[in-house]
Amino acid sequence: MPATVDLERLLRSADLRVTRPRLAVLAAVHALPHADTDTLIAAVRAESGDVSHQAVYDVLKALTGAGLVRRIQPADSVARYESRVGDNHHHVVCRSCGEIADVDCAVGEAPCLTATNDAGFVIDEAEVIYWGRCPRCTTAASDLQ
Repeated sequence: MPATVDLERLLRSADLRVTRPRLAVLAAVHALPHADTDTLIAAVRAESGDVSHQAVYDVLKALTGAGLVRRIQPADSVARYESRVGDNHHHVVCRSCGEIADVDCAVGEAPCLTATNDAGFVIDEAEVIYWGRCPRCTTAASDLQ
């Protein structure tokens, strides 16, 4: 987690009480981008001791609702969480190992928010997921040939 992030200040700015579980989960999300809940639970327990699954789920729901954490769920994957919020970025997912990386919006000021037919909706977010193979899996596949 970047040293410049003041987690207590983030929680207070979102009108959330500062609690040990909230601090621990928020720190884990910052340290482990795109982590699933099991990974976050293990990280929180390693840092803070015994914290229940339900407590972590409840904190993730509160943090997501407050806009401090973003929940993503690529097809055929469990939910993942990241601390990069408030911008228009997308994700690339490796078809082989499941690694996820951030991808900035391709061109201009959020062009993906301009739909050809919005069906009367006011669009405020677009979720684009690119699929392919990460460098490690690409190298491994070419080594086998």
